[in-house]
Amino acid sequence: MAVVLNCTNLQRRFASPGGAVEVLSGASLELAAGEVVAVLGPSGSGKSTLIHLLGGLDRPDAGQIWWGDFPVHQHAPSELSERRAHYVGLVFQNHYLLSDLSLLENVSLPSRIIGRPDETRARELLTKVGLEHRLHHTPSRVSGGERQRAAVARALALKPALLLADEPTGSLDRQRAADVLDLLLQLSADEGTAVVVVTHDESLVAAAGMQVVRLAEGRLSDKSQLPGPAPHATPA
Repeated sequence: MAVVLNCTNLQRRFASPGGAVEVLSGASLELAAGEVVAVLGPSGSGKSTLIHLLGGLDRPDAGQIWWGDFPVHQHAPSELSERRAHYVGLVFQNHYLLSDLSLLENVSLPSRIIGRPDETRARELLTKVGLEHRLHHTPSRVSGGERQRAAVARALALKPALLLADEPTGSLDRQRAADVLDLLLQLSADEGTAVVVVTHDESLVAAAGMQVVRLAEGRLSDKSQLPGPAPHATPA
């Protein structure tokens, strides 16, 4: 399978009153088309910093990031907007849907911004995420889980090779959170998109059967699988 994302030895530090704080100190990850991985780690471990670097929203102090054969690390974030729009989809804990637009208009927006409006693609994606009956609703008229599903659909509007999701289930109840993770897995399989999901909820990831990497002391572990939920005992 083609390599969609490859980062090696990422380092990122930030200034603080007490001196520089090293958040990432040699993080590496490779992801192929259609591969899904959850990045696990406690609050403050650098998960959001990692997502911002992988999405070209921030620049590493050292290390390399490649989107396919494109060297992200050689470019300032301001130089990456057009390429990112076509290569990377972004989903955050806050859905960032535009309140005055319908869900259909929100999901169509990326294609309109690049001058190639594609309402058909938007309708197809909203149907895939189970919102075909909410096309003309504004975000305030749908539930939190539905807003987040619409945000996932919007992130896929331009058929990105890579989807980065930073705590996409953080504001949802447990069932809706599980639904969103299942949706990401299904869409990855359908679209062939590589997906990185940042989360702190191990039990949700285990239930979804996702492979994981752990972020600790600025480094990422090798990919592994969490034990699934224990089966219910069968009455004797």
